[in-house]
Amino acid sequence: MIAYHDEEWGRPVHDDRVLFEFLTLEGAQAGLSWSTILHKREGYRRAFARFDPRKVAKFDRFQVERLMKDPGIVRNRLKIESVIANARVILELGESLDSCLWKFVGGRPMRRRRGPVPATTPESDAMSKDLKKRGFRFVGSTICYALMQACGLADDHVQGCFRS
Repeated sequence: MIAYHDEEWGRPVHDDRVLFEFLTLEGAQAGLSWSTILHKREGYRRAFARFDPRKVAKFDRFQVERLMKDPGIVRNRLKIESVIANARVILELGESLDSCLWKFVGGRPMRRRRGPVPATTPESDAMSKDLKKRGFRFVGSTICYALMQACGLADDHVQGCFRS
């Protein structure tokens, strides 16, 4: 967890595959601990074709059944099927996932240095609403805000943190 914080969490991400990865991981985390998901990260990369949306979008019921038996990921059918559905939506966006997500913060990280870190914000509410309208799954406002934090759209490093 320390290495994840120090080397990755909160750094701006603009790579569509990495954004798709975090969208998947944040959705998988719903109801579980983040450490559980981080320990399964390599399993997710292997299981979901290193988050290549073109490959994942082609997964069918046979791949879903295979994934339901894979101990390297969270074996929840709704979560697995959401990854495949999200890959298909990404291919139909008409824009990069990067531009789709970063528009909610005007292309620049939101910075907060005081007060408690929220679970949702008006920006994550808007992102969630938009993504759901486009057909994405497992994209509630809390998941969207966690994605925003992880991928640097929201910089919530506390004052005094060497990353702030």
